Amino acid sequence: MVLLHLPRTHISLYTHFSLFAKPKTPTFATATTLPPVLTSALFSAPKSTLSASEPIPISQIPEPQMETPQEFETHIEIPLEKLFVPPETEVSYTNTGALSTRILKGSNILLSKYARNAQVDQAEFVKSSVRTEDCPSDGLPEFALVGRSNVGKSSLLNSLVRRKRLALTSKKPGKTQCINHFRINDSWFLVDLPGYGYAAAPQELRTDWVKFTKDYFLNRSTLVSVFLLIDASIPAKKIDLEYASWLGQNQIPMTLIFTKCDKRKKKRHGGKKAEENVQDFQELISGFFETVPPWIMTSSLTNQGRDEMLLHMAQLRNYWLKH
Repeated sequence: MVLLHLPRTHISLYTHFSLFAKPKTPTFATATTLPPVLTSALFSAPKSTLSASEPIPISQIPEPQMETPQEFETHIEIPLEKLFVPPETEVSYTNTGALSTRILKGSNILLSKYARNAQVDQAEFVKSSVRTEDCPSDGLPEFALVGRSNVGKSSLLNSLVRRKRLALTSKKPGKTQCINHFRINDSWFLVDLPGYGYAAAPQELRTDWVKFTKDYFLNRSTLVSVFLLIDASIPAKKIDLEYASWLGQNQIPMTLIFTKCDKRKKKRHGGKKAEENVQDFQELISGFFETVPPWIMTSSLTNQGRDEMLLHMAQLRNYWLKH
């Protein structure tokens, strides 16, 4: 694969918590404004002996026990400089120099003290909007799901809330044509955005989708993070790399969600395992990101990554609410 020659963006590890802060709230411009122990520990310590496939105990979180999904084999060793460290999260080590801070399974995300109240108890559809100004105005934090058509966005949303038809799935890509808000636990929103890259859609309609989606990203003050969905069962697509680049250039907080990690394509489709495609994508975006964004491997079929996504959303959301 050839690396796209895209402008390099300078994004702190803490972008998630600073770019869409609530009005009149101080923001963090760079990682150097946070306690130095985080950055110095992150970049100077030896390589972690943990991998993304190892189970991570979450005993300190006052949550009902989450069900254990059927799992598939993944193994990705993650250097410390490629971990996502939330603010106010101390990176600690054992006496032998191994990382002891917990990592969310199948991801590069450290678990912070803000990872609480992650369980979804209630979910309801609220409204569809075609303009950002028509979206709900109650000030609740929200997370937007977006990805290439047929990436499995609706299936993932249904998996997150454990309901089969909260977001209708279709065999025909490009069915989502509005900004769809779903209220979770009466306290935050999941937002389903139109998929991009559906060639069969009329050009005028595709232009409208792009216009109002980008306007939403740039002007929605309650947006905590965009969850960009990438199909891990196939090699990286240029359109996904360009979309990630645009989010980075515009300083939009982003988490990469790799979908379909249970699938194995035949050799004519690349023939690689999901974890290999995940690593390839990371290498490609490293050319235009200063630091690696947080990422999670998922499967709607096995529910792999569902609990990790909810915990990640919880720590982002709770930090956003506090600050």
